[in-house]
Amino acid sequence: MQNELNLEGVEQLPLREYTEKAYLDYSMYVILDRALPQIGDGLKPVQRRIIYAMSELGLSAGSKPKKSARTIGDVIGKFHPHGDSACYEAMVLMAQSFSYRYPIIDGQGNFGSTDDPKSFAAMRYTESRLAPYAKSLLSEVAMGTVDWAPNFDGTLEEPVVLPARLPNLLLNGTTGIAVGLSTDVPPHNLNEVASALVHLIDKPKATVRDLMKHIRGPDFPTGGELVSPADEIREIYETGGGTLRLRAAYHREKNDIVITSLPHQISGAKVLEQIAAQMRNKKLPQVDDLRDESDHEEPTRLVISPKSRNVDVDQLMSHLFSTTSLERTVRVNMNIIDLSGRPRGFNLVDLLSEWLKFRRETVKSRLGHRLQIVLDRLHILDGLLVAFLNIDEVIAIIRSEDKPKPVLMKRFKLSDVQAEAILNLRLRNLAKLEEMKIRGEQDELSAERDWLEKTLKSAARLKTLIKKEILEDAEAYGDERRTEIVEREAAQALDETQLVSSEPVTVVLSKRGYARAAKGHEIDAKTLSYKSGDAYLASAQGRSNQLAMFIDSTGRVYSVIAHTLPSARGQGEPLSGRFKPPDGAAFCGAMIGESEQKYLLASDAGYGFVCSLSDLVSRNKAGKAVLRVPKGGRPVVPAPVPVGKECLIAAVSSIGRLLLFEMDELPELAKGKGNKLINIPTKKYQAGEEKLVAAAVVPEEGDLLVHSGKRVMTIKWNDTDHYYGDRALRGSLLPQGWRKVDRLEGVSKD
Repeated sequence: MQNELNLEGVEQLPLREYTEKAYLDYSMYVILDRALPQIGDGLKPVQRRIIYAMSELGLSAGSKPKKSARTIGDVIGKFHPHGDSACYEAMVLMAQSFSYRYPIIDGQGNFGSTDDPKSFAAMRYTESRLAPYAKSLLSEVAMGTVDWAPNFDGTLEEPVVLPARLPNLLLNGTTGIAVGLSTDVPPHNLNEVASALVHLIDKPKATVRDLMKHIRGPDFPTGGELVSPADEIREIYETGGGTLRLRAAYHREKNDIVITSLPHQISGAKVLEQIAAQMRNKKLPQVDDLRDESDHEEPTRLVISPKSRNVDVDQLMSHLFSTTSLERTVRVNMNIIDLSGRPRGFNLVDLLSEWLKFRRETVKSRLGHRLQIVLDRLHILDGLLVAFLNIDEVIAIIRSEDKPKPVLMKRFKLSDVQAEAILNLRLRNLAKLEEMKIRGEQDELSAERDWLEKTLKSAARLKTLIKKEILEDAEAYGDERRTEIVEREAAQALDETQLVSSEPVTVVLSKRGYARAAKGHEIDAKTLSYKSGDAYLASAQGRSNQLAMFIDSTGRVYSVIAHTLPSARGQGEPLSGRFKPPDGAAFCGAMIGESEQKYLLASDAGYGFVCSLSDLVSRNKAGKAVLRVPKGGRPVVPAPVPVGKECLIAAVSSIGRLLLFEMDELPELAKGKGNKLINIPTKKYQAGEEKLVAAAVVPEEGDLLVHSGKRVMTIKWNDTDHYYGDRALRGSLLPQGWRKVDRLEGVSKD
C-alpha cells in the first residue's frame, strides 16, 4: 500500500480563489509599478530609476557623458531587474527631441530619427548624460523631500517619487497600457502650464474655461497643427478623455507645396511612400513631382509639385490629409496614479490641483528639512561661542581631565552635541577671527530660521514661494509653442473621378457582356475585334474620369470608373467578373457622361423614361434597380439625350413600325416603368410577335440613322413628318426591306 501524501502545514486554497488572487496581484503590479505614471513626477518606475541612477553616477548636464551601457548596467543591476533592451529603449525615448517635448536625457550618438524612432544604435555605441531639464526633477532629492524604499534585493534604497518642481506629466505626456486601464496624456507647453498653475494657486476654484485662457491645448514636439475645434479640446480637458486631430503644416513656395512639420510620431518617409503609391496607381494626377529636402537645418521639408498653377492646392491638401498620415487622431485618456497611490481619471483642473498638493507638501518638507539643519547648526554655534568666550578654561579642562566631555557639559551647561563639536575643534580654529565668523554665521542662520518659520506658518508665503519657483523654472526651461492651434474644416478626400486624368474615351460593350475602353471618340467600335461568337452591341462616348454605367436585362445599372476598364487593344473583360448580376442576366447597354447627362431608358415592352446619370450611380456590385422590365423582357440600348436642344424621340418595333414624338411628352424619372413610347399590342408582345427593338433621341435639325444589317438609311429632319405623331401611337411602317432594324441613332447636324 502506497503512503498517502502528507499535506500537514501546507496551505490549501481552491484553484478559483488562488487564480483570482494571483491575477489581481499581477494586475495591480502592472498598473502601479510598470504602466501608469505617478502624478508627482509624471514618470513610470523604469524612467524614474534611470534618471536616479544617472544622477548617482554623476551624469549631470555639465558633466562628461558616459557609455549608455554603463548606465543601463547600473539601472538593471541596482534598481530595475528587467531586460536591458527594454530599459535602454525607455532611456532612448527620454532623449529623443521628437518624442519628448522637454527631453530629460542628453544623448550623444544615434538615438533614432523621426522616420524610424527605433533605429537607434546599440547602447555600447552611444553615450548619455542628463539634460538641463532633469535638474527640475532631481535638485531637491537630498533635501528631505522624498520617501525612500528598498530596492529589489534590499541592499539599496531608491526614491518612491522624484521631487519634481514642474508637472512633468503634463509637459512631456505619457502613454501606457495596463490591465484594464490605459493612459494617454499629450505633451504641453511649459510657459502655458506655468501660467495656468500660477492662476490656479491664486484662484483655487478656477474652471477649465479659466485655465484654457492659459493652456490653449497640447503642444507636440514635432509641431504641426492642432485642428480640433475649441469646444472639443475643452470637452477633453473637462472629461479627461477624447480624441484630437493633428495635421501637418505647409506653405506655398512659388508653385510648390512645402510641408514643414508633421503630426506627432508620424514618419516623413511613410508619408512620401503613401503619396507615391497614389501617384503610381494614377490616383493623383494633380501631382507632378515629390521630393524630400529635409536636412539638419530643416528636419522636415517635404516638397510636393503640382502639375500646374491651376491645381486647387487647398483641395489637394485636404485630399492628402484624408488619405495619408499627414493628418492623424491622437487619443487622450488621463488615467494617472494619484497621491494616495490609486489609479483614477483626471480632468485638467483635478490634475493641476493634485500636482499642486504634491508640490506644496514637497516644498514644506524641503523647508522643514532645511529648518532642522539650520536649528542644529545654530545649536552647535551657540556651544562654540561659549567655548570661545571661555577658551582658557575650556583648554584647561581638556588638558587636565581624563573625560573632559561630561565636565564641559556640566560646567557650561552644554548639550552632548555641543560638547562633541567643541572637542572636535582644530587648533587653527581657535584664532580670534573664528569668533567673528561664528557670529556672522549665527546672524545669517538666524535670519534664515526666521524666514523658514514664517513661510511654514503662512499659507500665503508658501503660495508665493511656489509661484516664484514655478516661474523661475519656466524662465529657465520654457520655450515658444510649436503646435499651432487652428480650427479647420474636416479633411475631405477627392471623389475618385477627380483623381483620374480626363481623356476622351469610347466605352464598348459586346453582346456577350465584354467591356473595354478605347482612347478617343473617332474610333468605330463595330470594326474592333471580338471573341469568336461575339459581336458589337453598344458604345458610349465620354471621358476617362467619368463613371461608365451598364444596364442588364433585369433593369439593374452598374457603375465603374471608365479608366479602370481594359484597353480596346484587347477584347475586353466580362462584366460578370466585376459585378454580381442576377443569375441568367445579360448586359444590354452602356452609358457615360457628366452626372447631369440624361439618357433615354426603355424596355422592349415599349415603355420608358428619361433619367439623369446621377440617379443611376451605385457603388454596389449588385447594381441598382432602375428600369422595371416585364418578365421575359429586356431593356433596349440606352440613348443619350443632347444637352440644350429641342429633340424628338424615335422608337421602332420589331415589325418595322417607327414613331417620332416630342421629347416633352416623356417624363423624367429616377426609376420605374416609365410611359408608353410606342403602342405595341399586349397580346403580340406576350406572343413574341412584336417588341420595341430600338429607341433614339434625334436633336433638332439632326438626322435619324436606321441601321439594318450593314445598311444605313438616313431620315432627314425635314422628312420625319410621315413618322411623326403623338406618344403611344402605333407609328408608321418603314419601307420594304428596312423593317428589320438593328438600332437607331440620332445624329446632330453639327
